[in-house]
Amino acid sequence: MNPKISVIIPAFNEAESIALVIQEIPSFVDEVIVVSNNSTDKTEENAHQAGATVLREPRKGYGYACLNGMNYLAEEKNKPDIVVFLDGDYSDFPEELSKIVNPIITENKDFVIGARVKRLRESGSMTFPQIFGNWLATTLMKLFFQAKFTDLGPFRAIKYTKLLALDMEDKTYGWTVEMQLKVLKKKYSYVEIPVHYKNRIGVSKVSGTVKGAFMAGVKILGWIFKYSLK
Repeated sequence: MNPKISVIIPAFNEAESIALVIQEIPSFVDEVIVVSNNSTDKTEENAHQAGATVLREPRKGYGYACLNGMNYLAEEKNKPDIVVFLDGDYSDFPEELSKIVNPIITENKDFVIGARVKRLRESGSMTFPQIFGNWLATTLMKLFFQAKFTDLGPFRAIKYTKLLALDMEDKTYGWTVEMQLKVLKKKYSYVEIPVHYKNRIGVSKVSGTVKGAFMAGVKILGWIFKYSLK
């Protein structure tokens, strides 16, 4: 029996890219959920036309959008077996979703990260603050928790029941690192899968601004030190 797979895509003003992302998601995915994070362009219209379920989240913040998608799944009669998180800016390769979910299906892993390894990254696709932030965060997780993570990549998959048990709470920039820290604390089985990464369409709302990069860094370090003291 094939597992039921749902994809959650947080999207803020991704009108130019969102349909491309949806169209390249493999057909075995049962539902694609785009959460418009207070978009003011045609993100919602384009996502709907491309076949996605479209939700609206008026509160700005990556975590708010992800939590909105999770609340939607909680109301569904038939819950998914696996939830995949994917960005809406077309920087990831949606067709690699099969690689992301495969360890859960074939090896019974709980959690999978798509690692944006240097050899598979397009030049310029990650900014210096992103590269440094990833290095610092994963180094600290290794130091404090003996983690084997090398990336905080947004392209990730997790068993739905395990996701619920994490009791996710971050509303903004700290969502990804919170998930990884809680995976470590709960001793979930996990693995990283190298994935391709390309220059996004449009300008990043986080790494593309000094304020965004700074706030993301503060959030990430805050979560790590919070958990290191527990």
